[in-house]
Parts: sequence; C-alpha cells; structure tokens
Amino acid sequence: MDSNSNQKPKIGVLLVGHGSRLPYGEEVINGIADIYRKEADHPVAVGFMNMSRPSIPEAINELAAMGVEKIIVTPVFLAHGVHTKHDIPHILGLDNGAEGHHHHEHEHEHEEFEFDGEIVYTEPLGADPRIAEIIRDRVKSAI
Repeated sequence: MDSNSNQKPKIGVLLVGHGSRLPYGEEVINGIADIYRKEADHPVAVGFMNMSRPSIPEAINELAAMGVEKIIVTPVFLAHGVHTKHDIPHILGLDNGAEGHHHHEHEHEHEEFEFDGEIVYTEPLGADPRIAEIIRDRVKSAI
C-alpha cells in the first residue's frame, strides 16, 4: 500500500446508452456527458450497447488508457429491463455467465476490453423527481 493511505483510486465514469441506427440517442447521451463533464472531477466516457460507437468495451479501453483504476458505469435508461439486467452486465463481464439464456445477440458483444481494475455498475435513472420536473416543463410548453 502507498504510504499516503488517503490516496483514492483514479475514477472513470462510463455512461451507457442503448445505441441505434438513428443519431438521436447518441446526440442526447453525448450531450448529457458534456454537461456532466463540466462538473465532474474525473474522465467521463460514453459507450453504447448496440449499433452506435464507441461500444462499451471501446469506452472501457479509452478510460483504461487514461490510467483509471475504478470505472463507475451508469446505464442512462429510465428503468431496468433486459438490457440493463442482462446484456450490459454480460458485456461488462459481471454476470459470471449466469442466465445466459436471457441474452440477446449484439454485434458488440464479442469485443474484449483490457481493464483489470474495479467496475461498479449503478442503478438506471429511475423515478427521480428531477425527471418529473422535465415532464412538467414539456407539458407547460405545450399548453
């Protein structure tokens, strides 16, 4: 251990989107990442489960190349579903091969990443009052 025991591991953040043939999801997640980067004290990467680039493994490699030791992965989805519960953990190597029969084929899934640090996978966005606030704004602007 380092003599400086309050040395925290270098953190990287990975925001995960679904990915699409259309550009909108990519634009939104990259926009969210840019807003978050302005106040974050750590590198922030974006990775997509499917179709869009960079893939999740590419994004992990990008953070690993910056020397991060711990990656916090947040799925930018409202709720849990098959993607957040099975596909993304599978790509991250966090599912220990369990419940593979739920797994869907994705073209990114056979890609490998080189990272031997810790990966922490968080909950999706969920029923957060800040999301209700956005809905309130949308409704107000439509009245």
